[in-house]
Amino acid sequence: MPNILPAPLHRALLPLAHALRHRWRLWRKTPIAGVSVIVTNLGGDVLLLKHSYGPAVWSLPGGGLGRGEDPLAAARREVREELGVDLARLEPVGTLEEVLSGSPHTAHIFAGVCDRQPKPDRREVTEARFFPSHSLPEPLGETTRRRIAVWRGRGVG
Repeated sequence: MPNILPAPLHRALLPLAHALRHRWRLWRKTPIAGVSVIVTNLGGDVLLLKHSYGPAVWSLPGGGLGRGEDPLAAARREVREELGVDLARLEPVGTLEEVLSGSPHTAHIFAGVCDRQPKPDRREVTEARFFPSHSLPEPLGETTRRRIAVWRGRGVG
């Protein structure tokens, strides 16, 4: 989907949209689903992001599934939109059932390797950096911590 708003205006509106979506989910409690992608470089370092909205924590690339969208397709789309990267291979890591913003949430977790430096979209993602998997930065988001634990549990981290 093309971005019709200038990046600074888009960034300025995202916190409001995020807060409204959170309140809507708390009220409706409709089941939702999303994807998270653990991207590593060739050296095994983990890519973490800072978003222009939500808590000021390090997190993973990802987002919500569109209606009828395949989780693998959503994972590819999110990485492309947020970081301008097409990953050659994505592997399913696991699924978490949790509550997100008061709604039941299914998180589909994938892992892939990136052979270049991603470029944040400067709209949703303001910073993207690789960190050694044994020395991740703080503050690390709790949802990110849970997803990385699933990834490590598979013996890949």
